[in-house]
Amino acid sequence: MKILITGGAGFIGSAVARLAISRGHEVINVDALTYAGCLENLTSVADSPLYTFEHVDIRDRVALDRVFDDHKPDAVMHLAAESHVDRSIDGPGDFVETNITGTYNMLEAARAFWASAGKPEAFRFHHISTDEVFGSLGNEGLFTEDTSYDPRSPYSASKAASDHLVRAWHETYGLPVVLTNCSNNYGPYHFPEKLVPVVILNALAGKDIPIYGKGENVRDWLYVEDHADALLLVLEKGALGRSYNIGGENEAQNIDIVRSICAILDTKRPKETAYADQMKFVTDRLGHDMRYAIDPSRIRDELGWRPSVTLEQGLELTVQWYLDNEEWWRALQARDGVGERLGVKA
Repeated sequence: MKILITGGAGFIGSAVARLAISRGHEVINVDALTYAGCLENLTSVADSPLYTFEHVDIRDRVALDRVFDDHKPDAVMHLAAESHVDRSIDGPGDFVETNITGTYNMLEAARAFWASAGKPEAFRFHHISTDEVFGSLGNEGLFTEDTSYDPRSPYSASKAASDHLVRAWHETYGLPVVLTNCSNNYGPYHFPEKLVPVVILNALAGKDIPIYGKGENVRDWLYVEDHADALLLVLEKGALGRSYNIGGENEAQNIDIVRSICAILDTKRPKETAYADQMKFVTDRLGHDMRYAIDPSRIRDELGWRPSVTLEQGLELTVQWYLDNEEWWRALQARDGVGERLGVKA
């Protein structure tokens, strides 16, 4: 297929692009290269004849129409989004503009192209979302595709709105869509503002390792390359209008993630004191959801997908990747605002 990927220079988008090209798909990467965009994520495929980059913002409808007309994709994978909860607390406007208005622009550009092409049956618009739209779980239970939406942050509210738009464009206009909602991703090329890379890089730098609240918040962890595999499977075989929850089946408290990373570093790059000695509890995030956990039964039963990487394996792979790719993360750390604590002011 010829796949138009929005946000292809980001963490998850670049993983999808690399995997798609390795499988023989042609990729058009549409990315605005905002602070988290990094073309170095795609160095391994940049010279491939299957790869094209378009420096375009999804808030620019005219530019999107031109991209569709020029490339005539067989499918769209819409990953471009503002995604950091802490940033959404401090600046929700960017999340509304990109995640809601940007998704609207993508839907309309895709619909116009699809209609002009005679509404081909094989065309797909795959919208990639998050489990955060479902809100917070108690000590028990799992999110399913039928769980009611209950977003708690500006980020999750903006993603919930985009999910609803995609479903509406399918029901109203017949646009052939599929949707996915994923659990917490981690792995190589993760921008250094999320938990796993922050822990690794602060530990290596001898800085405090911040743990929000008591560290008891639970997430279901999904290795990013497993996620990319699931996304391509849903694009190719998912039922029209259907949503699929993608989870790693790896629940863990944040504090246990931190301790595991510290233990791995103690082995891979030992120093006089244990890395866990750098742990420091800090003021919790505003409105911090207690627990997310996904029931992946639908994608497993209907499409035959399961994660291939355990949490223990994935964390070790991730730590090793950061140890081996210092040049990549040092360049990102030099960008304005990276490393600052956000989302603490009401």
